[in-house]
Amino acid sequence: MQLKTLLVDDELSAIEGLAIRLDAFAEIDIIGHATSVDEAIDIINREPPDLIFLDIEMPGKTGFDLIKQLQPERCPAIIFITAFHQHAVKAFEVRAIDYLLKPVKTERLSEALARVMENQKNPVQKHQMMEVRDELVQTEFPNKLAKAAPQYRLEQEKLVIQDGKNPVQLVPYNHIIWIDAAGDYMCVHTRDETYVMRARMKSLVKERLPDDFVRIHKSTIVNLNHIRQLEPLRNSEYFAILNNGKSLKVSRTYSRNLKARLMG
Repeated sequence: MQLKTLLVDDELSAIEGLAIRLDAFAEIDIIGHATSVDEAIDIINREPPDLIFLDIEMPGKTGFDLIKQLQPERCPAIIFITAFHQHAVKAFEVRAIDYLLKPVKTERLSEALARVMENQKNPVQKHQMMEVRDELVQTEFPNKLAKAAPQYRLEQEKLVIQDGKNPVQLVPYNHIIWIDAAGDYMCVHTRDETYVMRARMKSLVKERLPDDFVRIHKSTIVNLNHIRQLEPLRNSEYFAILNNGKSLKVSRTYSRNLKARLMG
């Protein structure tokens, strides 16, 4: 079994060095590299990888900003690459998330890949990676990573996201394309930005978003106005293809209601 692998690091020399080391591993098929989060997302949308080697600190957007863009049910394996001090990465260890300290050593790389292969049937979940982010933020790196997940409230025409420290974010509902769950967090996706707020799916559903928002999966809500088409899968499941080209899984449980809403 080969793993389609994406390398993401803002330092091209680091990518080149890692690629040379990975050449010794038959299970790795490098499908591309990216020096920014936006570039990585473009590659992921074209060819979803099985594994991403992901730098955390990059100019503009961090590795965790990329994690926010990934769908929970289609999240690839992640090996973080970090220059953080050894004791800071305990946050990764306790959640069974693998990481490599810079400079990457071949022996440690081999261990990380073996761990990925062993865990293919039980991959690390998106919410675990967001918990790591919060722990790093709240301890040693408050100025290097995004601020901790904020609170929110639903108003008539917009979603208000606030954490008491940062400016209040006012997100009009018609700008929201979809929302997905990551444990105790929700990732709110617009065309230009992804916001993270501390909330659970059931509470967001209970508080009632506008009628245009429909649940399509246990972890996903979508704005009907942004669905371009449905692609049928087996067992009455679908992919909802959005206007921006993004595809979201529609589970059997919610497919009938979605079709009725789209055709009504």
